[in-house]
Amino acid sequence: MTESTTYDVVLLAEQGLSEQDARQVRGLHDDAPAPLRYHLLLPVEDAAARVESAMGSLSTGETMMATPVAFDSQDLAGIQDDLLDHARAEVRASVAAFSALDAEITGDIVTADPIDALVAKATAVDAAEVIVLTRSHVVAEFFHLDWTSRARRKLGVPVLHLIEHETFDEQAGGPEGISGV
Repeated sequence: MTESTTYDVVLLAEQGLSEQDARQVRGLHDDAPAPLRYHLLLPVEDAAARVESAMGSLSTGETMMATPVAFDSQDLAGIQDDLLDHARAEVRASVAAFSALDAEITGDIVTADPIDALVAKATAVDAAEVIVLTRSHVVAEFFHLDWTSRARRKLGVPVLHLIEHETFDEQAGGPEGISGV
């Protein structure tokens, strides 16, 4: 923790966070020492990778397109600008969701490797913990190539992985505890 005794939590999210996500994350820190500060990082998709992925999925069928589609640098720049605008809007909405819960939060978009940005932010704020919020990525998680596994290898603080847009009960496969006894 920093000298100002702020309890800093760095959040790396794959997509914008909903009000439910904000409530759940904030609820994890009801007993955290005050003051509490969140630092949200939201990666921006790369336009060229997005176009390449879309084109690859189009050509996975039995027949490929007869004429390849060409994108010039202006097309890619326009797509990248749209992706940046979308990411900025998601950061603003996520920050607003936390602010509505009286949580202190900063939000930044990330254009570099998400784990490198996470490590840099966690180091810069002397984070007490890190939370990674993603969709479920079964294959990457199985091979420990997911963001959470990569972050755990690089950081010396607790790293919690949550599934975005799901309640804790949904993440656990349903209500926990003993029922019908």
